[in-house]
Amino acid sequence: MDDEYVEAVLSTVEKIPPGRAMAYGAIADVLGDELGRGGPRQVGAVMAAYGGAVPWWRVVTASGRLPPGHEVEALRALVAEGTPMSADGTRVDMRRASWSP
Repeated sequence: MDDEYVEAVLSTVEKIPPGRAMAYGAIADVLGDELGRGGPRQVGAVMAAYGGAVPWWRVVTASGRLPPGHEVEALRALVAEGTPMSADGTRVDMRRASWSP
């Protein structure tokens, strides 16, 4: 993973406003248009290795599933920000919360 891609992923995540979310694939799509490389798995790898300094809880799967292994902390942060959640409160409602730069 090159530094330019890592920085691009982290920069994109930093721009996601409170109360909104982006899917790993959506970030990959945005960066693919700009940098021509990477996919959802690469975005996930960047977030796993370097995402602690950015609002990582705003990055979820396309179905709104929270970051694996960090669901409790992510849910707490998302609810505190007023992010639209599914009826059962376990996923981000991506229809209402999805954000694109």
